[in-house]
Amino acid sequence: MSAAVALAGPIPEVRRAGTRAVLVTFDTLAEVTAFRAGLEAAPVPGVTELVSGARSLLVRFDPERTDPTRLAPRLQAVEPVLPTRADLGAVTTIPVTYDGEDLDAVATMVGTTRDGLVAWHTGQVWTSAFCGFAPGFSYLTGTAPSLDLPRRTTARTAVPAGSVALAGEFSAVYPRASPGGWLLIGRTDVPMWSLDREPPALAPAGTRIRFVEVSRA
Repeated sequence: MSAAVALAGPIPEVRRAGTRAVLVTFDTLAEVTAFRAGLEAAPVPGVTELVSGARSLLVRFDPERTDPTRLAPRLQAVEPVLPTRADLGAVTTIPVTYDGEDLDAVATMVGTTRDGLVAWHTGQVWTSAFCGFAPGFSYLTGTAPSLDLPRRTTARTAVPAGSVALAGEFSAVYPRASPGGWLLIGRTDVPMWSLDREPPALAPAGTRIRFVEVSRA
């Protein structure tokens, strides 16, 4: 069973986004998550897909079944919910070797040890809030208090695929080699994106993740 929560601020704004979608905007990521959960719990007829962002939710619809004029009031009436333990699904385990280039620097930055930082990262359940940046790149929020870490002042020109990283309130795994400014704390062999899998992304929005140190897996 889910618990209803009130959104902070006014009724969410709903704007047209092309001919087959509307964009609902919020003040916080928590509001996006709660609104999406409410919409999934009580689907609106005609809605075909939900795409989460950091402060928005793109709602795609079937134009033969609904339109923005009819959709807006239905969306504004959605009752946001926060999941209880009974709602939480399976947890995907990702084994990590904690030897990232920034591991010691991050530990020093937050006033802990290397082992302390690893314990913080592995000792909580992470949830994919939304995806972006690259196919399979999931922005994960944790259950422990955020470290709110800054990105590097200079981005790396190439971050290896499988790099486990931190930035702001998020953790993530780079799905492929790419430039990046996140702080690297480890690496995994688990593919975050594979066209041989359905869906290709390992952690679409709502997926729960637990990182496990390889030596303790």
